[in-house]
Amino acid sequence: MTEINRALADIATIRNQIAGARLFRGFGPAVVALTGVLALIAAMWQNQQAVQAVATYFALWLGVAVLSLALIGAEMWALSKRYHGGLAGPFLWGMAEAFLPAGLAGASIAAVLYRFAPEAMWLLPGLWQILIALALFSAGARLPASLRIAGAWYFLAGLGSLILASEAGLSPWLMGLPFGLGQLLVALCLYLAGRDHG
Repeated sequence: MTEINRALADIATIRNQIAGARLFRGFGPAVVALTGVLALIAAMWQNQQAVQAVATYFALWLGVAVLSLALIGAEMWALSKRYHGGLAGPFLWGMAEAFLPAGLAGASIAAVLYRFAPEAMWLLPGLWQILIALALFSAGARLPASLRIAGAWYFLAGLGSLILASEAGLSPWLMGLPFGLGQLLVALCLYLAGRDHG
């Protein structure tokens, strides 16, 4: 029985190594672009409503983030099954390892700021953007190289948002514009990479 267990463990290791060496094809440009459009619509709506309450600001962007994650996650599952077949599990786990720490950090920071320092919620857009940049960079070997441009965008936009928000405070545009443009840039990079690789 030991030989069988060792062989199964070796097969699992080989599958994980293959998944780590190939590009992940579970992100579709259309759904990613849709999440960018959602961010821009949310910023326009919130700007027209002149929302100043921290709870309303936080609730809207938390809702946009959850909806975006659900859309991207559902498509990741479907595309992974189509493109990676039996290796879909290791591919999805590899992406989770890259993106989950940033996602948990973003949710934790938002919860702590909301609960204990609502006056500092102006930090949230910039911090979330920097965390997305770190996630894109940490997943870099498994994603098209052009996504490093999107990672750089998110990093610079996050720094810019922190600088601008230190004067302006909560602004729907400091959340919506960087995310909207960033997601559209990610979608463009994915589209061009998919066209290049057929």
